Amino acid sequence: MGNDNDDDKGKKSNPWGSNKNEGGGNPWGHHGGSHNNGGGQPPDLDDILRRAQDNLKSIFPNGFGNGKLIALGVVGIAALWFASGFYIINPGEHGVIQRFGAAERTQTSEGLGYRFPYPIEQLSKVKVNEIRRMNIGFVERSTARASTGGGITDIAEESQMLTSDRNIVDLDMVIQWNIKSAEDFLFEIQDQENTIKKVAESAIREVVGQTNMFPIITTERASVADRTKEIIQKNLDEYHSGVNVTQVLIQQAEVHPDVQAAFQDVQSAKQDADDVQNRAEAYREDILPKARGAAIQMVQEAQGYEQSVTARANGDADRFNSVYDAYKTGKDVTRQRMYLETMEDVLSNAQKIILDGNGGGGDVVPYLPLNELQPAAGTSSKTQGAADGASSYMNNKSPYR
Repeated sequence: MGNDNDDDKGKKSNPWGSNKNEGGGNPWGHHGGSHNNGGGQPPDLDDILRRAQDNLKSIFPNGFGNGKLIALGVVGIAALWFASGFYIINPGEHGVIQRFGAAERTQTSEGLGYRFPYPIEQLSKVKVNEIRRMNIGFVERSTARASTGGGITDIAEESQMLTSDRNIVDLDMVIQWNIKSAEDFLFEIQDQENTIKKVAESAIREVVGQTNMFPIITTERASVADRTKEIIQKNLDEYHSGVNVTQVLIQQAEVHPDVQAAFQDVQSAKQDADDVQNRAEAYREDILPKARGAAIQMVQEAQGYEQSVTARANGDADRFNSVYDAYKTGKDVTRQRMYLETMEDVLSNAQKIILDGNGGGGDVVPYLPLNELQPAAGTSSKTQGAADGASSYMNNKSPYR
C-alpha cells in the first residue's frame, strides 16, 4: 500500500510522468532530441491526445469535472465573441451594418458603436468625405517623369472623340467625386469605380459630339466641363449610386497630332479671312456715315435752293403785280419812275458827267477830258475800249484841234 501511495504522489507531482522510458518530462513520450537526430518515429496523434487528457485529469481535483471546465471555456469564448461587436466610427466615415447580409442601418455619427458579432451582423466603413479623383483619357505614372510626356501616358481609346463638325479632338479630363450615401454606394451599384468611369466617358462624348472642335480647344472648355458634370450627376442619380460629382476639369484639349499641320493651315486661313472681313467692315463703317452725311447735305441744299428760288419768284411776281397795279392808276408817273429806276440801275457803277443844256452856248462844244477819265472799279476792258474810242472821236471832231 505504501508503494502505491508513493507512486500516486509521484504521479501528482509530475503530470507528464517520471519514467525515463516514457519521455522523462516530455509529454510527447520521446526524448526532445530524438526526432531531430532522426532516431525515432513521428508520434501518434491519438496517443498524444489520450496522454494529455490523462495528465489533465491528474492535475485538477476530483471535485472539478469536465463539465465545469467546458462551461468555463464556453463562457470565455462567448464573452470574447460578444466583445467583438464594439466598433469605432472615425471622423469623415459612415458605418453600414448588415444583418445576415441585408442592410440594416447606417451610423453617420462618429464615435463608439455596437453591433451583433459576426456572422449575425457585419460592419462596412466608408469614407464619405474623401475627395476621390478619376482620370479619363490618360494615366499618371508614379515613377520619375520622363523627358517627354511629363509623367502622363495617353490612352487613345479614351481621349480621342468626334466633334459635331466631324473633327477628332484629343481630350483629357479629371473627375473629382465623393460619396453622399454610403448605403447606396455599397449596394445599388457593382464595381463602383468602373461604373462611374463609364458614365463619365459616355457624358463627355455626348457633349463633345454636340460641339464644334474650335470652341472646345479655345474658349468653351469650362462650358463643356459644366455640361458634362450635369449629365454625369443626372445619370448617377438615376442609378441611385450614392455618388456626388464635385468637379469636372478638362486638363487638355487639342487637335489630333496626325492632322495638326493641316488644322494650323485652316486656322491661319480663317484668321486671314476674319482679318480681311474686319477691315472691310471698318471701311464700311467709315465710308457709310460720310456718304449718308453728304447725301443729307445735298438734299438740304436742294431744298434750300428750292425754297429760295420759289420765294424770289413769288417776290418778283408780287412786285410785278404791284407795279402793274400802280401803272394802271398813273401811267405817266409810273413810266417815268420805271425809267429813272432803270437808269439808276444801269448807271450806278459808271463814271458820268452830267451837262445841263442851259449852261452854255449852243455853238460851243464843251471840252471833255475823256482821256483823263479812268475806268470805274469793276468795269471791263470792253468798257475801257469804248471810252478810248469815244475820246478819239471827240478829239477828231473838236473845232479846237
